[in-house]
This record gives sequence, C-alpha cells and structure tokens, in this order.
Amino acid sequence: MIEGVQVVALENHIDERGRVVELFRADDGSLPPFGQVHVSTVQPGAIKAWHRHHKRTDALACVRGTVRLGLYDPREDSPTHLEVNEFFLAPESPHRVLIPPKVWFGFKGGGETEALVVVWTDEAYNPKVPDEERWDPVVNEIPFDWERRDR
Repeated sequence: MIEGVQVVALENHIDERGRVVELFRADDGSLPPFGQVHVSTVQPGAIKAWHRHHKRTDALACVRGTVRLGLYDPREDSPTHLEVNEFFLAPESPHRVLIPPKVWFGFKGGGETEALVVVWTDEAYNPKVPDEERWDPVVNEIPFDWERRDR
C-alpha cells in the first residue's frame, strides 16, 4: 500500500430502522486536525481524476453507490514511489481511505446510480490559493487503466 495511505474498515450499526456508520471521529486518533467536509457525487461511468494536494490530507468514504478509487505515489522520497493502489468503495462494506499530500487520486462511478462520496479534509478549501493540481483522467503518466475489467 502507498506510504501514508490508511484504509480503515468502518462498522455498520444496523437495526430494524436502518443503519449508522461513523465516518470521522475527533477521538479516532488517525486523522489530522479538521478543515472541512464536503460531498462529491459521481455519475455511473464518470471519472473524477486525477488531482492531488501539496499540503492537504483528504479522507474519503462512499455512502451511496459504488466508486473505484485509484491512487498513485509520485513522491521520490517515498518507499512506495511509483506504486499504484486501487480500492472499491461502497456503503455495504464501509471503509475510509486517508490520502496523504502529494499522492494523486481519482475515482470512477460504478453501478447504476449516482455515487455519493463524503470527503473530510484537514484544511479548508481556499479558492484564492487552491492547494490543488489536476491531470487529465486518461492522458498522463499514471499507469492506471479506468476501463472496466470483469473478473
């Protein structure tokens, strides 16, 4: 796994009324200080990639639908330099993925409905000085194929 990435299995608390999943907790100890929380939606088959932050840490959890999350580590000083990770996130098997600064990430909507991803960050977005870099989802140096592969 890419250095600094954390994948945490989250627990579904289910009863006859529905379920509750605790995504982000102040007493968790694995998250940096709070910056903001936002929601990102993605349509089935749509790709939201690639982007990275130079200072900001993001933590993602998919709460509706399915997403395929891709990560790429370009950090030359990292023990996982040039490593690629892939995760499938869905509420049926809830996980939180923490993405450290400088790691490229993106996701693609799966299934047949719009997916909803909750994004927690340790720094609020500043539109005047955005800590964000973007690449085309397909034309780039990242060795990641967004095409569907039936296993």
